[in-house]
Amino acid sequence: MRRIYCMMPDRELCKTVVQELEEAGIPERHLHAVASMAVSLDGLPEATVMQTSELAHGIEKGVALGGVAGLLGGMLAIAFPPTGLVLGGGTVLLTAAAGAGFGGLATALFSKDIPSRKLEVFERDLDHGRILLLIDVQKKEVEKWKSLIISHHPDADIGVTTVPGR
Repeated sequence: MRRIYCMMPDRELCKTVVQELEEAGIPERHLHAVASMAVSLDGLPEATVMQTSELAHGIEKGVALGGVAGLLGGMLAIAFPPTGLVLGGGTVLLTAAAGAGFGGLATALFSKDIPSRKLEVFERDLDHGRILLLIDVQKKEVEKWKSLIISHHPDADIGVTTVPGR
């Protein structure tokens, strides 16, 4: 999957392009509109926290770091067990899983409020009232969808990247 990034000058043009894309076969769940708080996205498929923040990246890091911390904690518990307890290999697995779960949860709480680094380059345009349209499409169809966008907005600045998490 690829994600097409396209800056739209206003809501009306964005709605027209979204409608054309939906009529041409792109499901609404593959369309995401991003704008500043001052711009209404009524009638547009609004981007979720997953598209506008570092949530996914934060969870990945948290699970990895928490899992390693839990693994090390479990190994320490086996090496230096509390008095009277006999701990086995299950302890290491349990502490690694608990650490991964806690790490993922803790970083999710923080990273949901961190704006996506991928969207930083669009910040100035968003502050000027423009709308960023994100379109998730199959790799082989990127040119087809870019052409459709350009037919409505010849001056469109279009970028393409891989869809995070796929």
